[in-house]
Amino acid sequence: MEQTLYFILLLIALCSVSECVQRQYYFINVTKNWTEAQRYCREKYTDLATVDNMNDLNELKKSVNDSGREYVWIGLQRMSVDKWQWSSGDPALYLNWGPGQPDGGDEECAVMKNGQWHDVSCSNSQTFICKNTNTGLVYVNEMKNWRDAQSYCRQNHIDLVSVRNQNESQQLQQFINDNHISGDVWIGLFRVSWQWSDQSDSLFRYWRSGEPNNAGGNENCTAVIHLAPREWNDVLCNNQNPFVCHEEKLILIKEKLTWSEALRYCRQNHVDLVSVHSEEMQRDVMNVVKQASTKLVWLGLRHSCTVGLWFWVSGQTVCYQNWAIDDSENCDSAVRSGAVQSGGGQRWISRPETDRLNFICSRN
Repeated sequence: MEQTLYFILLLIALCSVSECVQRQYYFINVTKNWTEAQRYCREKYTDLATVDNMNDLNELKKSVNDSGREYVWIGLQRMSVDKWQWSSGDPALYLNWGPGQPDGGDEECAVMKNGQWHDVSCSNSQTFICKNTNTGLVYVNEMKNWRDAQSYCRQNHIDLVSVRNQNESQQLQQFINDNHISGDVWIGLFRVSWQWSDQSDSLFRYWRSGEPNNAGGNENCTAVIHLAPREWNDVLCNNQNPFVCHEEKLILIKEKLTWSEALRYCRQNHVDLVSVHSEEMQRDVMNVVKQASTKLVWLGLRHSCTVGLWFWVSGQTVCYQNWAIDDSENCDSAVRSGAVQSGGGQRWISRPETDRLNFICSRN
């Protein structure tokens, strides 16, 4: 009993582990146009650089050496047609815009306002409405930007609310009225006007003030301005610039293996089954699992009946939690391992290790 208590206390103490950067960045000091740079990165690495957050951006900045050039390519490109979609992945087929909306610019996320939708900057702070399987709609009276609101809903419920038809729109407005919600509230609608080369759904942007301005009507590619603070600018795709590639540290394997077979595969061919110890790493996993051929995908997550705790095969402790279902308490049943949903809220599920699923390997 004392040994078990000591082990539990040790795990709690270890929950201060530092976060890992899930991409490695490589500065290529050769000048190419954007398409040539993209081709080079896809041949040598994973793709032109994608940036999810400030941690990624700081790592990218560290990789860039003095090239003497004004700009450095990254993998963000303007799409020919803006596409609105729901956070859940559903296309926006039903539309309920207010008068004169959407009015464009850098306003790429949507709020519900007086029963209709308005596009606003994703960096605004608003309260928001989540969707929950059991309780339906949930109002969260906390001020967050759109991305943080999305993360909150995915961690605690399913996702930001979607409105797929007139009936759902009326239900949402009735919910707002019944709960006496005033002011604008985030919904799960966002606009993809710029797309990352690797098809990542990252909404992180670091534009210089007044950019992107599409000067001349043909500035469709993104470059980092070489001088500090290295903000972003939209420029002509045919310009010749050095560039930054990235290499993903996660890889989806579409073979269907048991958990033990998946562990063996990853350790023989890469490094290990993936460990997920932060919200940022969960986002990377969410991007990867979208292409899975099974509804669940193995993680490097294992349950110990001896101490009644989950642990990562990498040796890291399970501090960050993202469970949908954890039915590991019955230690008389099959050995339990952890998997992530490939759709829906992409939460974690406890499953018998004999299930045959796709899996994610870590490359570093």
